[in-house]
Amino acid sequence: MTITLWHFLAVAAALFGIGLVGFLTRRNLITMFLCAEMMLQGVAINFVAFARYHGNLDGQVFVMFILAVAACEAGIALALFVSLWRRQRSLDATDLQDLRELGTPLAMDADPLVRPVEEPDPTLTPAGARPKPTAEEVARV
Repeated sequence: MTITLWHFLAVAAALFGIGLVGFLTRRNLITMFLCAEMMLQGVAINFVAFARYHGNLDGQVFVMFILAVAACEAGIALALFVSLWRRQRSLDATDLQDLRELGTPLAMDADPLVRPVEEPDPTLTPAGARPKPTAEEVARV
């Protein structure tokens, strides 16, 4: 049995479909980003399959550009995720309501997430400085 063009197209359609469903049903920005990358890879498989079918290298050239753009996109997305996490302590897409256009109504989620109780970040003693002694340590001396 030989692998035909239809096999490649079926795999690409499955990847694109799974990515689309994941992108539309998830609220975590990292998961949404990974699903968008999965859809992009489905398109890349289509380019390679049609290039193989037609016997030229144009599809492979497009895929090289897709991979370069995806790498740049991953770096930018990581920077955005870090800055959003530092700003709001959440990567939920519904928490980004303050980025909407003026005059656009607030989108209310039917199933809001339950937020855990936030604890303060731990702090470490600066390097080279001795920590202040506690009352018990002072009393022992």
